[in-house]
Amino acid sequence: MKASIKKRLVGNFMLVIIITVFILEMFLFNGMRLYYYKGVEEILFNQILFTSDIYSRYFSATSLEDIITDDIDVFLYHTEAQVQILNLDGKVLMDSIGAPHPSNVIKTNDVVKAIEGEKGVWIGNVEYDTSPIMAVSYPLAIEGRIVGVLRFITSLRETNKIVNNIGKVLLIFGLIVIFISGGVSLFLANTIVKPLEDVTKVAEKMATGQLKVRSEKRFNDEIGKLSDTLNYMAEELIKKEQLKSDFISSISHELRTPLTSIKGWAITLQGEELNENLLLIDGLEIIEQESDRLTNMVEELLDFSKFVSGRITLNKEEVDIIDIVNKISRQLKPKAEEANIDLEVFQCSNLPIIFADENRIKQVLINLLDNAFKFTPAGGRVFIRTSQVNDNIIIEIEDNGCGIAEDDIPYIKEKFYKGKNSQFNSGLGLSICDEIVKLHGGSMEIQSELNKGTKVIVSFPIEEGVE
Repeated sequence: MKASIKKRLVGNFMLVIIITVFILEMFLFNGMRLYYYKGVEEILFNQILFTSDIYSRYFSATSLEDIITDDIDVFLYHTEAQVQILNLDGKVLMDSIGAPHPSNVIKTNDVVKAIEGEKGVWIGNVEYDTSPIMAVSYPLAIEGRIVGVLRFITSLRETNKIVNNIGKVLLIFGLIVIFISGGVSLFLANTIVKPLEDVTKVAEKMATGQLKVRSEKRFNDEIGKLSDTLNYMAEELIKKEQLKSDFISSISHELRTPLTSIKGWAITLQGEELNENLLLIDGLEIIEQESDRLTNMVEELLDFSKFVSGRITLNKEEVDIIDIVNKISRQLKPKAEEANIDLEVFQCSNLPIIFADENRIKQVLINLLDNAFKFTPAGGRVFIRTSQVNDNIIIEIEDNGCGIAEDDIPYIKEKFYKGKNSQFNSGLGLSICDEIVKLHGGSMEIQSELNKGTKVIVSFPIEEGVE
């Protein structure tokens, strides 16, 4: 299934939100960790500074080796951290917990800086602790001369537990933010997608010829402008359709008079003595036949013009579909026999009476049967079936003629549609039939298969006929 605009909008919103929350949480988590590590560092530094100051004031005359031997408590009394004393070569002279050190020499950054006379801080892993440790080193000086390094070490196990717990809280908070933001994103996406869906529905209705529908403008934005454009387009199409209908109606009325005269003179001349001039006789018959054909086309144009302009009215009354079908079949039986086509009628008994325009229903049936005869070869068959399905009366007209190409079926009810088959030209008949059926609240469906035949299913609602 292709991705909709709504899915893409929500997906893009959520992607931005997740990335933003992730970056913020990383900053917060790292900032919180640095804050706690800085606190541990400050505590160690204050302790080591105090201890170093005591050494400088009261034990400057005593060597480191002697203090380690006799007064080691001076370095251990003011802290609970692990204490190490190193000489200027980085060699461990004393370790309060007796931890082993490879080569008994430490060359970490904190020790190097302390030997250079600065405070040094180092965070890392050691073999005797499963958690990272922090070491703060500070020079031991006598009268400005550095004689050794004092190093305080503490495990970061508890600090990391606190930081990790805060990280979990931040993670939960982030998930809540993402969840809430997802709901907000869905709402915001709907404010964009819903107007688009409404505009699309209106456009689809307009595409089917419902030009009186209008798109509601919700916001004064690009979608609102699209709604205005659609409405303006519909207004212009209505004007052009009205102009075209008026033109067709006017031309149709104007054509009636000369066609009547042409047919009248053709009939009159056929009544004269033509001295068996076969060419003249055939010509007058052709003129009469073509006049009739043109007259039918003019009548169709007038009908179509009325339907399009909405000027057509139905004279509804109680009608019996069974009776109408019987009359039409008897009326067209001679035409079917002349074309060597077998016309068969199958009717369901006891069909209910409906409220409809009898003449218009006859017009639909005659037009559909004429099409069936036209496209069914000699020796073929045409069926008329009536039935009741739920609350609808169904009339089926089926033939075993040349059929209609699958690509043409969606368009055959359009006026003057020319199909891929050079023999197929729908003219206005099917368009008028479709309009008549729709005016009755029904539907007309066309099913066909090339070289196998065509079935037209006309449905009239029964409830429309109940008084």
